[in-house]
Amino acid sequence: SFRPSARRRDRFGIVADDQVQRMGPRPRDHPHAERRQRRRGPAERQFRRGDQPQRRDPDEPGGVLTVTGALTPRLDLALTARRLDRLEALRDELAAGNVDIAVHSYKDLPTAPDPRFTIAAIPPRADPRDALVARDGLVLGELPAGSRIGTSAPRRAAQLLALGLGLEIVPLRGNLDTRLAKVSTGELDAVVVARAGLARIGRTDAITETLEPVQMLPAPSQGALAVECRADDSQLVAVLAALDDSATRAAVVAERALLAELEAGCTAPVGALAEVVESIDEDGRVFDELSVRGCAAAPDGSDVLRASAVGPVEEAARLGAALAR
Repeated sequence: SFRPSARRRDRFGIVADDQVQRMGPRPRDHPHAERRQRRRGPAERQFRRGDQPQRRDPDEPGGVLTVTGALTPRLDLALTARRLDRLEALRDELAAGNVDIAVHSYKDLPTAPDPRFTIAAIPPRADPRDALVARDGLVLGELPAGSRIGTSAPRRAAQLLALGLGLEIVPLRGNLDTRLAKVSTGELDAVVVARAGLARIGRTDAITETLEPVQMLPAPSQGALAVECRADDSQLVAVLAALDDSATRAAVVAERALLAELEAGCTAPVGALAEVVESIDEDGRVFDELSVRGCAAAPDGSDVLRASAVGPVEEAARLGAALAR
């Protein structure tokens, strides 16, 4: 059974998007092996990775994963200029066998699964919170009424309007550098973006306030990566499992179950955040539970529904869906 959420302990940290551990060779009789396999020696193997560039940072390259030795825990990431602009194009490349692994920003994936592929790994999540970058080092509560705030997300706009601060919301486009420049040049008083995006380009110094979930719930699965491969490639699925973080997977599953239950997409004014927390039973024993918070807002911020619950980690999908109801 599920119960209202209790105390939480923040377990998020900033991690590199390409943090990896160990990968091994694939069998020679794989259906795509003859076409793709280029061996540099008896114990070396390459996996070709395709990346979907982040919409806030379209210059992020794809990569080639080079594995040296079946038992060697060293994995070299050699960046390449190969880029794919659309999710559909990237998945077409994956299905055709032109790449072995696709790495997505999880929040950009549709909630309906594609039976051709599987999410073989969800690495440790970056900080999922949103961040304010404001003029003069101001925090959100210090911005005067009428301040122009830039954001591209209806979810952020709705939650900002719901705060009743008299802010003017301005649609925002372009990569992160372009968005930050709108503040430094005085075109906007502030912008709200994903903190993980700023961390990825080394610009956390620009943040004037990291917005806590009580102020603004992030998008479901914000800050998480999805490492995807073909569903029928059992060998690669097993290899990629070394990259999976169970706590991040449970959180993402719950958040996306909430989103799916509401039949909302990644641009809907829906926020969700789940995290594995420590609880104490009646006998004083510590155990893990999954805390889930969610909100759905009217686009103009006139109404916001919020709910939270705590339940077993292994029931992440059911917990997220139940909270949406």
